[in-house]
Amino acid sequence: MTHREVLQAMTGLLAGLFTALLSSTIVATALPTIIADLKGTQTQYAWVITVALLANAASTPIWGKLSDLFNKKLLVQLSLVIFVAGSLIAGIAHNVPILLVGRVVQGIGMGGLTALAVAIIGSIVSPRDRGRYSGYMGAVMAVSMSGGPILGGVIVDSPLGWRWCFLVCVPLALIALVLLQKTLHMTTVRKDDASIDWFGALLLTAGVSVLLIWVSFAGKADYYAWFSIQTAMMVGGGIALLVATVIVESRAKSPIIPLKIVTERTTALAILASISVGIGLFGATTFLGQYFQTARGYSPTEAGLLTIPMVVGMFGGSVVSGQLITRFGHWKPFLLGGATVLIAGFALLGTIDHQTSLMLLAVFMLLVGLGTGMLMQNLVLAVQNTVSVQNIGAASANVAFFRTFGGAIGVSVLGSILATRVADLSRDGLAKLGIDAGHSGGGSLDLKALPAPVADVIRGSYGDATATIFVVAAACTVVALIAVALIPNRPLRTTVDIEEVPFAEEAAVEVEAVAAGSARTAGI
Repeated sequence: MTHREVLQAMTGLLAGLFTALLSSTIVATALPTIIADLKGTQTQYAWVITVALLANAASTPIWGKLSDLFNKKLLVQLSLVIFVAGSLIAGIAHNVPILLVGRVVQGIGMGGLTALAVAIIGSIVSPRDRGRYSGYMGAVMAVSMSGGPILGGVIVDSPLGWRWCFLVCVPLALIALVLLQKTLHMTTVRKDDASIDWFGALLLTAGVSVLLIWVSFAGKADYYAWFSIQTAMMVGGGIALLVATVIVESRAKSPIIPLKIVTERTTALAILASISVGIGLFGATTFLGQYFQTARGYSPTEAGLLTIPMVVGMFGGSVVSGQLITRFGHWKPFLLGGATVLIAGFALLGTIDHQTSLMLLAVFMLLVGLGTGMLMQNLVLAVQNTVSVQNIGAASANVAFFRTFGGAIGVSVLGSILATRVADLSRDGLAKLGIDAGHSGGGSLDLKALPAPVADVIRGSYGDATATIFVVAAACTVVALIAVALIPNRPLRTTVDIEEVPFAEEAAVEVEAVAAGSARTAGI
């Protein structure tokens, strides 16, 4: 396919991906208003986010496997239809349970869109030329995930109301559906022996769900401690289900997670790095928004606007690194550089408090965005370079799955650390005012209803405690740097699929590759 044809095919894909990722973050700034209007509880507040992550993470490998067995275009269109149905259910919900059903359906559609977009690009573009297109995808992901809170804040503050945080995704998804039909042309692949390991999928979904439910409620006073009987039962049960998954997958004819691919050195290391990137991708957007609103007193719209430097960094890191990889064919320096910059950004954010200059915060967020942008899609590129086109869907989906899974765990764990730290700082600050805070220092408080001195203590506590979670995030990202350093530095192949080149043709192919490289260098 020519560059023009690839861009046309990507138009609908990127529109669908933008819509899916936008829906995952647009709700963040609207949640307080939504829960208050539907008369929900604090538990239901958490579950509005958790159930979507559960459905997204658990369904991603299934969509990836389906893409290796059936027509990818039809599957991505089906995922868009499912996503539209979920958005409509959530948008018209009159109580929290119906809202949660809508979020689950949305999550299933989002899992398909994120897995299939990467798999389709991998099926039509060779790894050597895929860098620029991965950069475009990374840029779309950056704008949608970081821009979601901004748009959500604007919608909530407007006469439209919170329901349009869900309904706004419907016309966007329908536009993407039309664009896909017109621009994406793929040959339908029909396999007579196609099969799906549904039992393995069920075990995987159950294991992931149990562990995500555990991290969603562990460490919260109303539920159970990190070290408790409930924790032992849930962690033990989740691990047992995942072990059973591995056993079943090793014997299945057509496994959901091909163990041969996942245990390959490049894929295994990329998965490890993706978990750390997931912490940065989800954690930074979640807790920076909370920092600006709770610690600094900005409105949802203002808090979203203040994260623009991170959007710029992610956009620039994705696009520029993708273009340079395509031009020069070297991908590993960008992974190493991205991990290093991300560590630096998190470490600097680990120094902030409730009075840190907004200019310094902008620089720190720019570094986090730049590092994430250089890592996110290029990790998928490194994996796709090592697998055949028949397995590219499963390989890409598994990297995305572990990134989402790592992000979900990271948000929950970092949130627990934040709550504990806020409770300690609030208790100390209120004690100086002669107030016994008891055990409520880290709870969810309506700061506007509190006396000014008490509200100042709580705001200061949130601002100072936020630094702790970024120190932890920096330590986690060191793991990503080590994993990236150990990934074999294999040249990017110039074919869509892995091919055995006959000896007689090898010299001609090599001369052609050298000539192409010289032309690129010369700017021809």
